[in-house]
Amino acid sequence: MALTGTVYHIDLGKGSIEKTTLSEEVYRKYPGGSALATYLLLQQIPAGADPLGPDNVLVMAVSPLTGLAISGQSRMTACARSPLTGAIGDSQCGGFFPAEMRAAGADALVFTGQAKEPVYLWLHDSEAELRPARHLWGKVTADADRMLKEEVGDPKAEIAQIGPAGENLVRFAAIMNMVNRANGRTGLGAVMGSKRLKAVVVRGTKSPKPAAPEQFRGLVKRLKELQEANPGIVWFGEYGTAGVLAIQDKTGGQPTRNYTEGTFAQAKDIDGSTLAKTILKERDTCYACVVKCKRTVEVHEPGLDIDPIYGGPEYETLTFFGTMCGVGDLKLLSKASADANMYGMDTISAGATIAWAMEAKSKGLLDDKGLGLTYGDGHSVLRAIEAIALRRGIGDLLAEGSLRAAKSIGQAAVDLTVTVKGQELPAHMPQVKRSLGLVYAVNPFGADHQSSEHDSALRAKPGSLHHGRLQQLDIAAALPTTDLSDAKVRFAYRSQCFYSALDTLGLCQFVWGPSWQLYGPSDTVELVRAGTGWDATMEELLTVGERRIALMRAFNAREGMGKDADTLPKKLFQPLGGTGPTAGVALTTEEFERARDSYYQLAGCDPATGYPTRAKLTALGLDWLADKVPAAR
Repeated sequence: MALTGTVYHIDLGKGSIEKTTLSEEVYRKYPGGSALATYLLLQQIPAGADPLGPDNVLVMAVSPLTGLAISGQSRMTACARSPLTGAIGDSQCGGFFPAEMRAAGADALVFTGQAKEPVYLWLHDSEAELRPARHLWGKVTADADRMLKEEVGDPKAEIAQIGPAGENLVRFAAIMNMVNRANGRTGLGAVMGSKRLKAVVVRGTKSPKPAAPEQFRGLVKRLKELQEANPGIVWFGEYGTAGVLAIQDKTGGQPTRNYTEGTFAQAKDIDGSTLAKTILKERDTCYACVVKCKRTVEVHEPGLDIDPIYGGPEYETLTFFGTMCGVGDLKLLSKASADANMYGMDTISAGATIAWAMEAKSKGLLDDKGLGLTYGDGHSVLRAIEAIALRRGIGDLLAEGSLRAAKSIGQAAVDLTVTVKGQELPAHMPQVKRSLGLVYAVNPFGADHQSSEHDSALRAKPGSLHHGRLQQLDIAAALPTTDLSDAKVRFAYRSQCFYSALDTLGLCQFVWGPSWQLYGPSDTVELVRAGTGWDATMEELLTVGERRIALMRAFNAREGMGKDADTLPKKLFQPLGGTGPTAGVALTTEEFERARDSYYQLAGCDPATGYPTRAKLTALGLDWLADKVPAAR
């Protein structure tokens, strides 16, 4: 039986919904998630579309593996032209929404046009309709979630929505589901806001089944064996992403005070181990996942009342509202996390923009109009989050993101930003992890820490589980984290292709991966075979990942974004301050440019423009795209 995909095309301007079917040939070439979303986007969006205009297209896509009863498969990709960067916008979320979306009968949702009044989509067991949402506009995420479940009459409905930040077109607004899971990066919540699409509500009773049940059960039964062989995954579940904060600090790789230092004196006070011992209410999880890495916290103190419905802070959140802003109060940072989820915004860009504003103010470049932004003042962070979400006072400027805000002030303010393509860098420092810095620069949708394996993976001991998994991808050379040789560039690109395949297959990179995760690369191939019935190979999956990267770079090339956008911020080339192990460390222009040229050669990009070549697009079966890409040759 052929494996096909069901796509709903929702024209918000006309209020119409059409259902189409992807052939197995197309579905296998773009097997869900990020690749499928980018493919569908390129079919519809005109070049030069305003990211916040009706011509932008928003796609939500899952994969043929989504909803199967195994850990780490409940992921949904959202894709559109990003209002933050102007480049391709791509973002993944977890939770229960992705599995429910597939059970409801959709593999992808394509939203075009712009509604005259706020609406939401109600999709239940293959029945879809648009409903009025004026009464929901302005509601924070927990209130809207509750109201929608009451309105559709089903407490098991799952909801992807925007909060006030998305409605107010904050350029780093997120799409929230379960109130505390986010399609956070690239500002796709603002795209929903511009389309007056408040929410997507899904409910399904037809859970998917694997194509090869026996083979699938064998993979699930291997769980205990894999956990025993890899105790690190148990540690990860116990402490979550927040558990790496003290580790990052010890290496000098903890971004502090707007990326000017690599260590923070109060790091242990806000680390995941401290969180687990103090304010952790429970460990949460995503659909069918045993890892349980999500945090739920509860605090009831004057001025710091935190509703556990908003979850708990991730590592990136603790970094950007915490160390980047010089704040070491765990309870206050948990409040900041809850507030960001309540309003619906990306915590990385929000925190980094606030940290930039603190430094700009300290240098006399920015008047914060009474907000009181000062390193170490956690309450000013809370005030800034609200001001940004409501575009009130200086928050209206900060809602544009740090680079746009800085450009309105002048070059001295721009020099303080830490962005790629206008998107704020994550909390893993290229001064410590050199290949990660390269991937930050060349990644099509801006700096991202989940688009390749981190340099530290190459410290795996020969004969270890982690080393063996890297060998499955032929990237097992032992190299220092600060190395940026051709061998390290190959490691970066090869692992980027694998991570790109994971984003296409809708697999969580904390469960499926090339190194420390619960399941490794060969297990991933086995899952695809058992789940879809396809005779997949490792090289096919790597090609799927490579094709997705080329699709995205082609989208950017069509918008005139290439080599000039594949750069790193000035701050990374300046010596770090402080007294930690990375004090005085900086990247060099020579090593970065040489590594970028090496990357272009591997990825099939023109070294002069950074655009994918016609030969590369043709080799990946993207002939239909070649004529749309400038200078492809």
